[in-house]
Parts: sequence; C-alpha cells; structure tokens
Amino acid sequence: MCKIKRLVLIFLAFGVFVYTFLLAIIIGFGFGSKEKEADCVIVLGCRVYGKFMSPFLKERVDEGLRLLKEGKVNYIIVSGGKGQGESIEEAEAMKEYLLTKGIDKEKILTEAKSKNTYENLKYSKQIMEKKNLKSAVIVSNKFHLFRSMLVAKKLNIDASYKGVFVKSYLWDEIYGHLREPFAVIKYLLYLIN
Repeated sequence: MCKIKRLVLIFLAFGVFVYTFLLAIIIGFGFGSKEKEADCVIVLGCRVYGKFMSPFLKERVDEGLRLLKEGKVNYIIVSGGKGQGESIEEAEAMKEYLLTKGIDKEKILTEAKSKNTYENLKYSKQIMEKKNLKSAVIVSNKFHLFRSMLVAKKLNIDASYKGVFVKSYLWDEIYGHLREPFAVIKYLLYLIN
C-alpha cells in the first residue's frame, strides 16, 4: 500500500511540476512577445455571439487593425470558421467590422473554414502562399500565443507574435491562462500520434 501511495504522490507531483512549468512558459511567451514588420497579420478567430464579435475577438481585430494602420503589415488575414451557436463565420464578422473602419476590402483576406488553431494557421498559410506573402504577425490573446507559435513552427510560417489582454474580462483571461497548459499538452500529444 505504501508503494502505491508513493507512486501516486510522485505522479501527482510530476503532474503539478509539468503544469506549472508550462504555465510559466505560456505566461512568459505571451507577455514577452513583440511584433516585427511583416507582409501580413493573421488574426486568429474567437467566439462570435450571433453576428457580433466577442470582446476577446474585437480586441484581437483592433490589434490587427492597429498594425495595418501603422504600416507594419500590408494585409490582414482574418481567420475563423462558423462555430456552434454562431450565425456567421468568425472571419466574416471580423471582415465586416474592418470594412466599417474604412479598410480597403483588397487588404482583407478571409479564411472562413477553420475550426481550431491548427486549421486557422494551416489555411492562412495557404492564403499567404497564393498572395506570395512571406511573413506574418500572429495576433491572439496572450494565453494563446505559445500554442499558436508551436503550430506556426510546425507549419513553417515565418512569424512574430502579438498578444492582447482584455483587462475588463480579467477572470476570463485568468481562466484562459489556467486551462491553456492542458490545451498545449493535448496539441503535443496530437503531434506524437
């Protein structure tokens, strides 16, 4: 019985160590990332309520819009398909918002079929290749950037990263950070299989 207890405790301690280690990396990468000039910005999708962007998605799009307006990128790729309970594709909601901000529709490239981070970047890379765009700034919430970087490296996307942190939704941000180590582990296990 003592051996089993000891093994369980060792296993739990190892799990806590791995979780804490990953959380520290996720926080460090998210808050330490800086964008570089690039050919385009890829704004990763997030929840849409009916036809309206969630606060997280709006913050992401506003960051992409800033990069475009400041001339740090030439195009903005809005990436995200239609999720459960959403009336339109996340990319379409982003595009409509950008058009209301006076952005030339030729500058907005739409990827509207992805269902997850891997597909966001896979299909966005295909758009980059068609447009001969060589580099990107990937925009998402800070807690999501580390996993986005792992996917971008897997897909050989030359990228820098810019994260947003929505202070008015602090508890949602904290929750996003706390659950992200599990999402990273799930992605790493997916790579192994």
